[in-house]
Amino acid sequence: MSKRPLPNTDQEWFDHPDPTGETSTGEVGLRFTCTQCGGCCTGPTGFVLFTDTESQAMARDVGVTHDEFMERYTRDTIVGRSLKETKTKFGYDCVFLDRDEQGKALCKIYKTRPTQCRTWPFWRSNLESAETWAEEAEDCPGMNQGELHTTQHIRLTRDRVDI
Repeated sequence: MSKRPLPNTDQEWFDHPDPTGETSTGEVGLRFTCTQCGGCCTGPTGFVLFTDTESQAMARDVGVTHDEFMERYTRDTIVGRSLKETKTKFGYDCVFLDRDEQGKALCKIYKTRPTQCRTWPFWRSNLESAETWAEEAEDCPGMNQGELHTTQHIRLTRDRVDI
């Protein structure tokens, strides 16, 4: 008598073929390619947290001292130091968000942006369920589009920040 393997209880919803129901290709993983819409960099007021190492790099990128960077571009919040925001017609934009004439959002510190920004949309809060992913995808045109990310990449990215 042969034993059947036990189901892998470590699997998550995105480990299954066509996890979003958007395709019928049998793909495993999630698709995302940034469209430069700026939606993840604006909206209701929030927090963009960063480490000391990241703030040092951002200060160099902007061309100011670390102290000047902290004073000019960051603020204290109940969860730690955050990048400042500016009120615009789109909501509260990150202080480093710029838009071109065509409306594309451009990050002035893209090369040195914080891990929180680098890991979007693979945040724990977005990956709780297929439903939470779908809710975020309603406001992010890059989700469920473009590059297919493997489940390993999704997990490693998700585990870099606790959001």
